[in-house]
Amino acid sequence: MAVSLGANTYNRQNWETSDFPILCQTCLGDNPYMRMIRETYGKECTICNRPFTVFRWCPGAKMRYKKTEVCQTCAKTKNVCQTCLLDLEYGLPVQVRDAALKMQDNIPKSDVNREYYQQNNEVALSKSDGSGGAGGKAPNELLMKLARTTPYYKRNRPHICSFWVKGECKRGEECPYRHDMPTDPNDPLANQNIKDRYYGVDDPVAEKLLKRAYDMPKLTPPNDRSITTIYVGGLDANIKEQDLKDAFYQYGEIRNINLVTKSSCAFVNFSMRESAEKAVQGCFNKLIVKGRRLKILWGKGQGAPSAKGPQEEAKPLPPVPGLPPALPQPPTELLAHDFFGLGAEGSGMPPGPPDILKQFGGGVLPPLPGPAGIRMPLMAPPGTHHHVIHYPSQDPQRLGTSKSRQNDN
Repeated sequence: MAVSLGANTYNRQNWETSDFPILCQTCLGDNPYMRMIRETYGKECTICNRPFTVFRWCPGAKMRYKKTEVCQTCAKTKNVCQTCLLDLEYGLPVQVRDAALKMQDNIPKSDVNREYYQQNNEVALSKSDGSGGAGGKAPNELLMKLARTTPYYKRNRPHICSFWVKGECKRGEECPYRHDMPTDPNDPLANQNIKDRYYGVDDPVAEKLLKRAYDMPKLTPPNDRSITTIYVGGLDANIKEQDLKDAFYQYGEIRNINLVTKSSCAFVNFSMRESAEKAVQGCFNKLIVKGRRLKILWGKGQGAPSAKGPQEEAKPLPPVPGLPPALPQPPTELLAHDFFGLGAEGSGMPPGPPDILKQFGGGVLPPLPGPAGIRMPLMAPPGTHHHVIHYPSQDPQRLGTSKSRQNDN
């Protein structure tokens, strides 16, 4: 059946033309100087089946070529990228964003109703500033935890070479595809559908992110109530002290901020413990300053006593494996001889010299005669006896000799 010229012209009026695509930073790539191939009416939109302008480009070196998959009207309706169909503001799937903001999908699924909806939506977008989706919604806690703040260029890698998997690839390093083993076919992430991603239904990536959000650990406050300091990590040279004040002043009075540029961190000290707890609760895994997600932890008390008890500190350490055991104690009959002059008390040190100062009434020793400016060595007064240390080698009976045999010789 031939189509009349009027009907053909009417259908062409609904086709879309554009000069530049709607893309996220990850799909656009890190190269600021790149070329795009623009093809007017080069493909039908995957969602609404209307012809639209297709763009094709390479995001960077050793990356695969990418192209737009949906028209700009569908992308503006959901506020998503035309290629990856992730949210332009948070970098998350539509299902995660709608679940966090409690948004309902009212887009019809049938052909006639969807075409009528798209026409009305296109007229409404032409009269507005062009933003759609969740642009006017306030961010909530779940989105701030899961939002991606930096581009993920690993998503632009080439596809896996099927010949290399079978061991038949002969290109080597010149192969434009990736030489890696594929994932498990039973993995839910291996079955992704572009329509499920757009409508936010049964998206395996969204289910994985939601499960991760519910399993995130919580930061418990320390038992020491004197700790009012918060550690802030992940800083860069662009984040100044005033930026941290603007982020934390809403939780209470700030005593001081210690910015450690060398370690890329800072310590925010609050005046009240309640203010510090509010700051940790409101900023943990959610604080983003100048496009960087900052790490929030509790500070440590300065000079705080050890948490270990006295019994736990005195607990002996386990022996080192491989070392010989300790030597046994000597028998008591050997200790009775006191060969080394250790004394009866067993103090481990020989007795010291006699107190010479007592000979002179506890005063200062008199000056000794000698040349001027030269101090003579101190000598013991007459009549005093030093304690002589007895060594085992000085014992005449140590090697088996006796007094009787010495007298016989």
